[in-house]
Amino acid sequence: MSTVDSTIAGWLARYGAERVNIAHLLCDAHPADSDALVFDGPDGVQRLTYGELAERSKRLAGALRQAGVGEGDRVATMMPKSVELVLALLAIWRVGGVHVPLFTAFGPDAAGYRIAHSGAQLVITDAGNREKVGDSAPVMCVADAAQQRQGDLDFAEAVESGPSIDGIERGGEELMFLLYTSGTTGQPKGVEVPVRALASIHSYMHYGLDVRPEDVFWNMADPGWAYGLWCGITGSLLLGQTVLLRAHPFDAQDVCAAILAHGVTNLTGAPTVYRSLRAAGVPEGFKERSHLRAISSGGEPLNAELLAWSARELGTEIHDHYGQSELGMVVSFAHHPELHRQPVPGSMGFPLPGLRVVVLDENGQELGPDIDGEVAIDVESSPLFWFRGYYEEPERTAERFRHGPRYYLTADTAHISEDGLLRFASRADDVISSSGYRIGPFEVESALIAHEAVAEVAVIGTPDELRGEAVTAFVVTAPGTEGTPALAEELQQFVRARLAKHLYPRHVCFLAELPRTPSGKIRRTVLRERWSSEHVGT
Repeated sequence: MSTVDSTIAGWLARYGAERVNIAHLLCDAHPADSDALVFDGPDGVQRLTYGELAERSKRLAGALRQAGVGEGDRVATMMPKSVELVLALLAIWRVGGVHVPLFTAFGPDAAGYRIAHSGAQLVITDAGNREKVGDSAPVMCVADAAQQRQGDLDFAEAVESGPSIDGIERGGEELMFLLYTSGTTGQPKGVEVPVRALASIHSYMHYGLDVRPEDVFWNMADPGWAYGLWCGITGSLLLGQTVLLRAHPFDAQDVCAAILAHGVTNLTGAPTVYRSLRAAGVPEGFKERSHLRAISSGGEPLNAELLAWSARELGTEIHDHYGQSELGMVVSFAHHPELHRQPVPGSMGFPLPGLRVVVLDENGQELGPDIDGEVAIDVESSPLFWFRGYYEEPERTAERFRHGPRYYLTADTAHISEDGLLRFASRADDVISSSGYRIGPFEVESALIAHEAVAEVAVIGTPDELRGEAVTAFVVTAPGTEGTPALAEELQQFVRARLAKHLYPRHVCFLAELPRTPSGKIRRTVLRERWSSEHVGT
């Protein structure tokens, strides 16, 4: 057994045991005097040690138990990045509860569906989100008494005077999270995340991101979604790192200032973050003053221009990572020295240890090198695979295993080269079929984003009587650039020159911004609907 395999086996044994004390692993086992949390908010910087985090979360857990929360009960949180959010998570796990994250940008309908569908026993929120969560479940509120509703439990009082409890143990197969997908089609699905998924999170933090004890690690993603929740908070606590949370409106210059002020060495963020930094420009001398060692991204493949820019302006190339809410992160250009690979533009990376990633044809047969097919996880050969299904959704769960229990299907298409590199093509339903060609949007998007007038772009297929579908680009122009017919023609010729005649966008539409899910993914369905509504009968 290799060193990597034995390390993973150890994590699986630890987190998949019959009884696991989550709060001990994430908090109580670490030195009490070491920094657990640095919260950078509107009122300044606040720090908590692991000892302080333990003391306060134990009292909050006691208050949750008094409120009737017990083992297996769902507790939803609709809270911004804050000290209170981290305390709430630990308290939920101390009483054996299951955490249901709610993104703060949700409206009442989105929040209400998740609260009702999960059967939440309690909702923890703050004054700014109190109205959104309604009264379908009891509420604990981080707010002054005047901002609370009658019957609300007071969060501050609970932390101050709740009876202290250490926490109970949970089985590795029992639930830790009930995490809802963004729901771009149909109602959101509740992903059941067992305690043993901590092994996958630990592996990604260690091998994929190469988070080291001396690192100042900052995951910019929002903890209302999987990546920010698992890596930004849970994974950091698991490793005994200091969780860095910032609650400031996004501004490229502010991000750069924060990296320098906090001495960030290991950074993760969505591709949009880096594109915004590129468009705004980093401060002069940033690279020389920065201590960035590792930079990571996830959600969309990165093009050559962005990789070159990051190396030139940030001091190191961005490494792409691929995963899903149902999987965690499974493919990566890993940072860890044992697995380090140089990023390849437009590629997803290589499978992480403990996972076997394959590409299947429409009949569920594994494909050979360089043939596009659906990305799948070979469950039998992937000890770190943990997906157990969608909560109370057996039919939608079955869609992920339509070729049988061996393969989990991602609905993404790619091909695998001889050396194991996965090159992303598209979401399975985003492939454009035009004049007999199957065209993945990413290649066209990569060409367009290289043009200086383009800040962001999304490509879809739109109905075309002659070709079946036409390649159509929705473009957000760079600051100070106007979207005109002349620019549209220039972009078409630009792609024709860089790629091929059949790949250039037949239609170029200019938008002020691209529609995105709350987690930042482009909503191509909205673009298709917009096109259809504007071109009926044409």
